[in-house]
Parts: sequence; C-alpha cells; structure tokens
Amino acid sequence: MVRESSKLKEGGKTTVLGIQHVFAMFGSTILVPILTGLPVSVALFCAGIGTLIFHLVTKGKVPVFLGSSFAFIAAIQVVSATEGIEFATGGIVAAGCVYLLLAVLVFFFGADRIRKLFPPVVTGPVVMIIGLMLAGTAISYFTNGWSYLVGVIVIATVIIVSLFFKGFLKMLPILFGLIVGYISCMILNAVGIDIGLNYAKITEAAFLTVPEFFLPAFSLSAILMIAPIAIVTFIEHLGDISANGAIVGKDFFKDPGLHRTLIGDGLASIFAGLVGGPANTTYSENTGVLAATRNYNPRTLEIAAVFAIVISFIGYISGFISSIPNAVLGGMCIVLFGMIASVGLRTLVENQVDFKNQRNVLIVGIMLIIAIGGLAIPIMPEADLYLSGVALSAVVGIILNLILPERLGKLDTDEKEE
Repeated sequence: MVRESSKLKEGGKTTVLGIQHVFAMFGSTILVPILTGLPVSVALFCAGIGTLIFHLVTKGKVPVFLGSSFAFIAAIQVVSATEGIEFATGGIVAAGCVYLLLAVLVFFFGADRIRKLFPPVVTGPVVMIIGLMLAGTAISYFTNGWSYLVGVIVIATVIIVSLFFKGFLKMLPILFGLIVGYISCMILNAVGIDIGLNYAKITEAAFLTVPEFFLPAFSLSAILMIAPIAIVTFIEHLGDISANGAIVGKDFFKDPGLHRTLIGDGLASIFAGLVGGPANTTYSENTGVLAATRNYNPRTLEIAAVFAIVISFIGYISGFISSIPNAVLGGMCIVLFGMIASVGLRTLVENQVDFKNQRNVLIVGIMLIIAIGGLAIPIMPEADLYLSGVALSAVVGIILNLILPERLGKLDTDEKEE
C-alpha cells in the first residue's frame, strides 16, 4: 500500500514537471507559426509528436524537447510570399533529409571531424545573420504610437522577468511578455483605443478542433532556400546536446550517439513538413528547466509532449493565439531576434575568436555583408533559382575558413605589434 502511494506521488510529481516543460516551450513554439503563417495548432502537434519521435530514436536516454525552430523564419516567409506556404513545408521536409545526411556523415567520420568544418568564426556570424535579417520583420509590426507603447511594455516585461525573477518563473519571459502585452491591449481597447484586438477569434472558436494539417509541395528553388539552413541548426544541435549532457552529467555524443540525436531531429522535421508544421529543433528553454529543477528524467519531457499534442486539439487556445495583436508580436520579435543575434556574438566571445587576427575579421565581415546586403548568386536564373542569405554566407564562410591559413593572420598581427 505504501509502495503504491509512493508511486502515485512520484507519478504526480513527474506530471507536474512535464506541464512545466510545456510552459517553457510554449511561447517560442507558437511564435514561429504566428510569424510565418503556419497553423499554430499544427506546430504544437508537431512539437509533441517530434519530441516522441526523438525519444524513440534516442532510446529514451536524452531529456530533450523539440519545438519550432527560429532559424527558418525568414526563408519560410520568403518562400510563402513567392511560391506558397506548401512549398515552404516542402523545403522543411528537405531540411529534415539534410539532417539525416549529416547523421550518416557523423556516423562514418565521427563528430569531431565534422565539427572542424564549422568553427566558431563561421557559426557565430551565421547565427548573428539569422537574427539581423529578421530585424525588418520585427519593426513592421508597429504602425502608430500606441503600438510602440505596447511594444515597450512587452520588452520591459521580458527584461524584468529575465533579470529579476527567480527559479522556474525566470524561465518564462516570453510567456509573461505575451500575457502582459495582451492585457495592455485589452486595457487600451476598453478605453476606446483600437490596437487590433479581435475577440471574435476566441468567441467563434470551437472547444475541440482538428489541427489544420496540409500536404507539402516541392520546388527546387524553395528547397535550395530552406534546406541549407539545416547546416546552421546542426550547429545549434551540437551546442544544445552538449549543454544538455553537461547538465545531466552524461556524454550523449557517445550514448546514444550524436548520429541518433541528429536522426531524431531530422525525422521530427520531416514529419512536421509532411503535415504542415515548422521545422523542429532541440529547445534550450527546456534544458534550462532541467537545470532549475534538477529532474533529468526523460519521461517528464515525454509527458510534456503528450500535453502539447492534447493542447493542439483545443480550439480556444488557437483562437486566443490568433487574436494576439501585432503590437505584442512586434515587442516579442525585437527581443527574440535580438537574442538570436546576441547568441551569435556570444559564440565568438566565448570561443575567444581573435579579432586582432585579420583573417578572422575578413571572414566575419564578408559573411555579414553578403547576407545582410542581399547578395544572390544565380544557379538557374531561368527558374528563378539563386543561392543567397544565410545559405550563401555559410558556404562562403566555410570556404574562406578552409583556404585562408590562420597562421598568416597571426604573423601580420605580430609584425604590427613589433
């Protein structure tokens, strides 16, 4: 009897911890479909199913949650505007296949050899570019003085939660920002100021609905624009799995193996693309919850995945999310896109990339200008096929890193100091 009571308590504790993980991933996961036009309900469904796929592939050994990836936002927006949203999800399927290819390479050549192609001097600028190229999208959500006010309120909320809150609440700045921003819009709406709040999207929603699944379409131009971004998220994957292992105290690169974690991520993204969802990626937000709670049981993440799937069928939640005014999204975007760019900068700083070395200055500078300046190299102009943006800058960075000897930059620096 005592043993059964103990099991019930443990099960209840695990369930509560699983729900916490849902809150940790919720704000970021829903923001991606909101910004790209993909169905929010499908994104939540794919996050849940994707996490379960990942745990199946990794033998339930890695306590990871998969959610919507920010790295694909700009490319999805471009493809959706030029070819249609279904072609963007086709590109996501292709990106998942790139993950599988990378997993094969890691299996045969080893993680260390593959990692040498992506040193911090290349990966740092690539991550910075992802955030900086989205800056225009963030500002476009503001249309008047009141919308800027709401944006300031959202940003201030995120800053306060991030810097001054303690424990688990500190892990939820995005969710707090959305809630406080929404409440501020309700107050403005109540005093007669139109801020774009539409309650009808909530009141007209059904309690239970089926997520708006749709099939992908494929074009070479969409694939070439979206699929190469998997190389960028591959780097994020290395960092997330390393951080996760460091917190848990295990080397997941060896057991179950980096190739298995990549396969799990790839299959999850392929599934998402096939049903109309955004690409999935490992979430550092949930790794933060692991550190805060010190509960490393993968079962808690699997419970969170089930909750995400259940939530995707609740129509009121999708209706509420659809009613979020642009001013709130603008404030959130400024924070999130800025944080993405800052992560790239942090990559350079933490890995002590030497900017006294002219070689490193050239690599980073050329990559930034190529991407932000909008350079596009024609591959098949007649088919409107170009290599540009993050993909082009990443390719250029890899090539420059391989052909420019690091010792030359150091020699030049030493001569100037003498």
